[in-house]
Amino acid sequence: MIPTNDKAIERIALGLIDTSLPKADWTHAAHFAAALWILRHRPDLAPPEEFKRLIWRYNETTGTPNTDTSGYHHTITIASLRASRHVLESASGKTPLYVVLDGLLESAYGSRNWILAYWKEGTLFSVEARKGWVEPDRAHLPF
Repeated sequence: MIPTNDKAIERIALGLIDTSLPKADWTHAAHFAAALWILRHRPDLAPPEEFKRLIWRYNETTGTPNTDTSGYHHTITIASLRASRHVLESASGKTPLYVVLDGLLESAYGSRNWILAYWKEGTLFSVEARKGWVEPDRAHLPF
């Protein structure tokens, strides 16, 4: 489900923060929606370690184990957070978040595989990349 208004985006972000978001609602679009809302309204939660803490706790609450092969993935999360920040900073501060999200999802970053333009699959899906930041090995991120 793609949020179609800012209230829906806020519901996703607050549901992530308080772990009440139904697991089925934690989609690719919801990850970006939460990132955009947090960047705009709760920048105190946007630093990588804070964002990691949020997702890690959410996963644990919804029964998704954070292991070497599932759950939280640091490199993907931080790259997506950087993409979200880039798109948000390119928009006017008054642009509704659902409009920013629509633009992001219609861009190259909206594809689930966008990240493979920057990382080789073996590198991206390594335990090292899941647990910590690994620099892109295919192309530099533009942000």
